[in-house]
Amino acid sequence: MKRKTFACLFLAGLIGSAAWAQTADEIIAKNLEAKGGLEKLKAVKTMRISGKMMMGPGMEAPMVIETARPNKMRVEFTFQGMTGVQAYDGTTGWMVMPFMGKKDPEPMSGDDLKMAEDQADIDGPLVDYKEKGHQVEYLGKGEVEGTPVHKLKVTKKNGDVATLFLDADSYLEIKAEGKTKMRGQEIEGETTFGDYKEVGGLVLAHSIQSKMKGAPGPGQTITFEKIEINPEIPVSRFDMPAKAPAAPETPAPKPPQQ
Repeated sequence: MKRKTFACLFLAGLIGSAAWAQTADEIIAKNLEAKGGLEKLKAVKTMRISGKMMMGPGMEAPMVIETARPNKMRVEFTFQGMTGVQAYDGTTGWMVMPFMGKKDPEPMSGDDLKMAEDQADIDGPLVDYKEKGHQVEYLGKGEVEGTPVHKLKVTKKNGDVATLFLDADSYLEIKAEGKTKMRGQEIEGETTFGDYKEVGGLVLAHSIQSKMKGAPGPGQTITFEKIEINPEIPVSRFDMPAKAPAAPETPAPKPPQQ
């Protein structure tokens, strides 16, 4: 009798686990459909986003984000008359940071490279998540500031963990919370998505706010003013340019002969 009861409980556990995993996939399917459908999402080969980044009162930086398959990304932003670049060509990440006194391109490494690889995923973590090596777990329902949501826990291949909050009616992301390591320290942040608009058959967020979890104020806000689907973007845009050759030294003038 005990063996039979244990067998029934074991079988029920297997069925329950399968249903739980299936629910996560069903939620993801509805999310992708709400954005325009998997076919249209995968038809996007390149994307260019123009907008501005607000980092505080009076601190506004125009920016352009370009992405392309497979896994290519370039972010260019201008602040105080200087232009910074962060890019990933599918293998190598590089950046130009004149604000830090570095006007020549330098290769990324460590946490910066990991972040660039993550940003270069044009589809986001939910599309083909199993093939990418991610894991997704359905955490049930909840609320975000009074809005009913579905919660998905995403454990990425690189070890980062994020919780996505999907509007229970639209199935679109309205918030994300995640943990990552930067310079050896674990950082917990939160991102809010809003102002969804239709662009070329896709429904995309046009406002993103990011900050450290629990920090006061809106944090960093990015507003998208224009989103182009499949614009012509040369592959060379993502390649690290060569450093400018050093200017030849001017020989010191010879002292006049006596």
